Amino acid sequence: KMTLPLALVALISAFGSSFQYGYNVSVINSPAPYMQDFYNRTYLERTGVPMDRGFQTLLWSLTVSMFPLGGLFGSLLVWPMVNNCGRKGTLLINNLFSIAAAILMGTSELAKTFEVIILSRVLMGIFAGLASNVVPMFLGEMSPKNLRGAVGVVPQLFITIGILAAQILGLHSILGNAEGWPVLLGLTGIPSLLQLLTLPFFPESPRHLLIQKGSEEQARRALQRLRGRQDVDDEIQEMYQENLSEKEEGQFSVLSLFTFRGLRWQLISIIVMMAGQQLSGVNGVFYYADRIFESAGVHSSSIQYVTVSIGAINVVMTLLAVFIVESLGRRILLLAGFVLCSASCAILTLALNLQSTVSWMSYLSIVCVIAYIIGHAIGPSPIPAVMITEMFLQSSRPAAFMVGGSVHWLSNFTVGLLFLYMEAGLGPYSFLIFCAICVATVLYIFFIVPETKNKTFMEINRIMAKRNRVEVQESKE
Repeated sequence: KMTLPLALVALISAFGSSFQYGYNVSVINSPAPYMQDFYNRTYLERTGVPMDRGFQTLLWSLTVSMFPLGGLFGSLLVWPMVNNCGRKGTLLINNLFSIAAAILMGTSELAKTFEVIILSRVLMGIFAGLASNVVPMFLGEMSPKNLRGAVGVVPQLFITIGILAAQILGLHSILGNAEGWPVLLGLTGIPSLLQLLTLPFFPESPRHLLIQKGSEEQARRALQRLRGRQDVDDEIQEMYQENLSEKEEGQFSVLSLFTFRGLRWQLISIIVMMAGQQLSGVNGVFYYADRIFESAGVHSSSIQYVTVSIGAINVVMTLLAVFIVESLGRRILLLAGFVLCSASCAILTLALNLQSTVSWMSYLSIVCVIAYIIGHAIGPSPIPAVMITEMFLQSSRPAAFMVGGSVHWLSNFTVGLLFLYMEAGLGPYSFLIFCAICVATVLYIFFIVPETKNKTFMEINRIMAKRNRVEVQESKE
């Protein structure tokens, strides 16, 4: 059952870390014109000449793309940090990145420096790269097997709430204006402060305490607190069994993960799911949404409210995933989500092409955008991180998150970089590429990825061992 300590630790780590990742994904969309204006003014004051158009575009694309690039750096820190500082320790240290970035961004206008904003976006990216990998790992290791999926979707839920919060606060009437944008960017430090003050009162991951630190007593105390009961022998036993089967393999580095045959299909699976999640075009759809609504006749002053309502749909559907992931299972949600996304992309291509000739096509394209977002929110967005936690055991999990995280951020960066060129060259047909990627991901998941709901980490390991054609070390009871 869900206990209060488990619920609180899930909320604190998701609000302190995942929420900010979502917030910073979308926070610079609405104040963009005011920020670019600030870049121009600052440059003019310094040099006496106005900023060149090309240079301005370069600076702005750096401002946007430094975030996923920082995310990639953050993912590369996952493995050394969680093994040395623990899961909880890593989250606490990580807050320093976001608090520093928040202070720098909040004071950038006073200090008349735009370089600081670009630097802060790298720092926020590093923070988000660590957060997006460590929070699902931390929560996945703390949850009992029957709640692991639901608790594992919570970080993604908070990412969508963060996106929505940034969209609401970024409305022109609130902070998305010439005076408000430094405050809008600086607010991101508050969740970090709250996490720094509250998370130390909660236990470290019991699996980390037992398997890495070798302290059964601390692990037992942590488990008793999280489960709200004294008898936790069965879980301790399962951890020992996992520990034993891993003694043969030792701690995995990323390199040994790629060369170890016993984890081959797990590794390919998370690379496919993480790449599919980002290359399925979710950022392209969000990016295009404003334009699609404009062409459907939504007044330009109302578009930001429409964007907020899409953000709200995203939150509601992810919340739904929290409640249905344990009953329906991971596979169904992944398959249904990717199928819905591919269908939406295909119909959207058609609708955008016929928009000028058939009057009601623009409404069909709005329906497609909403259907796409619903599809992505129930499966492709939340489930892959849950699956990384479940498909790998303790010794290989940090390296697996590092690989999955790097694929996630590289793909995110690639879509951000190439989408404008794709759109310029292919127009609406660029969605057919996303459609093809979704279909390929569906086929892979259908044939290769097993259902993991309600299974222990060892049971999942056995299923995958058959696929990898290797033996699992079992303890002789």
